[in-house]
Amino acid sequence: MTPLVFVHGFMGGGQQWQAQCDALGAQYDVIALDLPGYGQNAHLAAPTSIAAFARWALNDLSARGIDRFHLVGHSMGGMIAQDMTAQAPGRVDRLVLYGTGATGLLPGRFESIDASKRRASADGPQATARRIAATWFLECEAADAYEGCAAIAERSSLQAILAGLDAMETWDGQPNLAGIGARTLVIWGDHDRTYPWHQTELLWTAIPGASLAVLPDCAHAAHLEKPELFNRLLGDFLAAAHETGATQPAPRAHADRAGPHPMTAPHARS
Repeated sequence: MTPLVFVHGFMGGGQQWQAQCDALGAQYDVIALDLPGYGQNAHLAAPTSIAAFARWALNDLSARGIDRFHLVGHSMGGMIAQDMTAQAPGRVDRLVLYGTGATGLLPGRFESIDASKRRASADGPQATARRIAATWFLECEAADAYEGCAAIAERSSLQAILAGLDAMETWDGQPNLAGIGARTLVIWGDHDRTYPWHQTELLWTAIPGASLAVLPDCAHAAHLEKPELFNRLLGDFLAAAHETGATQPAPRAHADRAGPHPMTAPHARS
């Protein structure tokens, strides 16, 4: 069975994927990475580029003896997943880009990258972690999963926070989208405050044959807000790879590229 690799986002950690590990662990060898500077690897210095994060992840998987794998990337981890696919296209079987985009400046984010840097330096890493983690949930601090997520985010040092922001700000994955050959699913929560619809639409329309799933009444952490729905979508998408044995994207009519309005498409579409 092809291993399943999860890459967390900015100020995240592998523990944030526990519900997915529990749901899919019987079908797949699941690896939830902790990127350098975050989660269980918070003691390591964080790289300052998405490409360097991607190289670290590929090297870590090679050291584990994992060559080819399914790949799920969330937020900044979705940028890293795109770069991993560009650096080693033959290693990625199925690709899931979730709550992410191809434009590192994050136009439309709840605040600019520069504002986050200034506030992090002024407020300190722990206050920054709790403030930003609240934006990931539709119900903010009242969300059931908020405290657990905030606790993981609080492990991030100021160096890791600033490095992650620098990495995103200087990255542009748009030139690589048309060359992605892995069958791809794009997942987005329809109230995401970090990646607005146009970022999602770009991934969906520019990656050949990509499928789209819009989860209703979710913000940036849909896998924690509606884990059962998220896991069902993910499980169905991955299972199709084994049913068909195909990894290449299916042709899609040009008319699909107009895309639905996000508030009228709370379903999967390919």
